[in-house]
Amino acid sequence: MGRRKRGQRIHGILVVDKPQDFSSNAVLQRCRRALDAQKAGHTGALDPLATGVLPICFGDATKYSQYLLDADKAYLADVCFGETRSTGDAEGEVLTKCDASGLTQENVEQALDRFRGPIAQIPPMYSALKKDGKPLYKLARQGIEIDRAARQITIYSLVLQDFKPGEQPVARIAVRCSKGTYIRTLGEDIGAVLGVGAFLSGLRRTHAGPFDLSQALTLDQVESVGASVIDQLLPIDAGLSHLPRCIVNDHEAEKLLLGQAVNVLNTSNDGIVRIARVSQEFIGLGTVSEGHVLSPLRMIATDE
Repeated sequence: MGRRKRGQRIHGILVVDKPQDFSSNAVLQRCRRALDAQKAGHTGALDPLATGVLPICFGDATKYSQYLLDADKAYLADVCFGETRSTGDAEGEVLTKCDASGLTQENVEQALDRFRGPIAQIPPMYSALKKDGKPLYKLARQGIEIDRAARQITIYSLVLQDFKPGEQPVARIAVRCSKGTYIRTLGEDIGAVLGVGAFLSGLRRTHAGPFDLSQALTLDQVESVGASVIDQLLPIDAGLSHLPRCIVNDHEAEKLLLGQAVNVLNTSNDGIVRIARVSQEFIGLGTVSEGHVLSPLRMIATDE
């Protein structure tokens, strides 16, 4: 007989405003303990330097966390010019220095034009990407650098919100981007285009998919309230609001939960849909074919 998992079986999403100098996993574990939850996972790590929106999934919501990992994100980033750092942010060692005192707001505005829309970006060595099963950041700490293939990303919006001139000018930029975008690399690339180098001195995530800072609780709030935070959890499918919903009756629902396809005439959508009972209870994801056949993709009751 297997050992019973400790904690409560709770399901839903909690949006946390991650504090600086905490790893995303540390925040996750503290929230899990505060709620006494059996199972939890986050939806895309933020560096310890960064703050902001960190959605944490509990219970059945973890089964759909990949859709949040793939979601667009938005950030406020402080880019400091005149230095490059080993990690691309303020935590790294200084690699180069350059006189950036002549940099102007107009210079930065012109540089930003080159980074809007689809661009190729080379992931940094200080990242969680893996080579032969080993995270790149561990190789970087050993002084090992390997070739990384450029990736296609999209910068949907890039706005200069503030510029402070000086010996080390700092630009605050608002970025809305696709999944897989490294803001540290974006800052470094902007500095390279301007010929003065740059590193990220601050980063705050303001949006992750459908979630934003207005929904976020601080870690202190979560821990001070404890298990009663359960009442504030968002629904399991809160991160899937971009997908159309398909309503099924109880008979159709039971067939889908058994892994069987059903014919549905009440949807004009093809592709992935959220499936809900007439009572609005979310029961999983499915795919609709052109012939109005709804097939189960990832159902709550059948996946363990």
